[in-house]
Amino acid sequence: MRRSSAVRAAVLATLLAGACALPASAADGDGDQGFTLKDPRITESSGLAASRLHPGVYWTHNDSGDGPYIYAVDGRTGKTVARLTLRGIGSPRDVEAISIGPDNEIYLGDIGDNFGGKWPYVWIYRLPEPKELKDQTVNATQYVVKYANGPRDAESLIVHPKTGRVYIIDKKEDGGHLYEGPATLSGSGTNIFKPIAPVDLWATDAAFSPDGRQLAVRGYFGGIYYDWNGGRIKRAGQLDVPLQGQGEGVSYSVDGTKLLYSSEGADSEVVAKGAPGLPPASKSPSASGSSGSGGSALFGGSDGFGGVLGGGGLKVGAVIVAAGAAALFGVRRLRRRG
Repeated sequence: MRRSSAVRAAVLATLLAGACALPASAADGDGDQGFTLKDPRITESSGLAASRLHPGVYWTHNDSGDGPYIYAVDGRTGKTVARLTLRGIGSPRDVEAISIGPDNEIYLGDIGDNFGGKWPYVWIYRLPEPKELKDQTVNATQYVVKYANGPRDAESLIVHPKTGRVYIIDKKEDGGHLYEGPATLSGSGTNIFKPIAPVDLWATDAAFSPDGRQLAVRGYFGGIYYDWNGGRIKRAGQLDVPLQGQGEGVSYSVDGTKLLYSSEGADSEVVAKGAPGLPPASKSPSASGSSGSGGSALFGGSDGFGGVLGGGGLKVGAVIVAAGAAALFGVRRLRRRG
């Protein structure tokens, strides 16, 4: 989602002031150590999904204004190895999320609403992930989506890796809800998504763990992970979300040991962190992360930003970041219709 120049300036000030807390780039690895998006066509990366068919490759897409395209990026180099053009759909309006379901089916969420819930319906696109990575045109199926309790803005679409059921988390400053779609999406009728659980975050993206047992939800300045529990989600702890200019993407690595966080902006960095809730031996020594509710995320509670400032996990520069965050949310109203 686009934000006003005032909000962007507040975020930039936060990043500059808290530069001492920024994570260093990971060393060369297997494609899951973090990378920089080098394709000049990718300027507003708004979603991220790890390919199971092509390990080490990550799919991403731009926000509104690009077209019916998604990009396959080599996580070892940051270079685009394929651009897919979706055929058989209308003109995308505000694509905000990407997820991969069973059988290597890619789902794209055209679910953003910069007008705060004015669109009567939104769309989901589904396409098969190609076995060969090259620039090509792929047939896609378009699904019409409505919410049971009226239109809303959303930036998080997730597909359960075992059941294939599709979920959406709406984006609200004081916290949103997890919405559940039909067991099988209909290509001919309207698909009604119903709220099933509250989410205590101003959510900009989410991801299932590869085994489907955990749900990670990120925001601009923090994140939460939940035990899935069949959709009756239970908060398990905070995520160690990195400082990013406009963080709107998150994905588990294929092996489930890392979470990778992406951001809008040209040449933006995708940062790898250790996935939460794993035994110490399961985590990569090169990736750091929070594994419990006492983690270092600055925001993670019922205030909609993931919590309160405090606790033993605060990093260097946290106070400066918090001040920048306060400046951001002081002008957040200005972002409307940005």
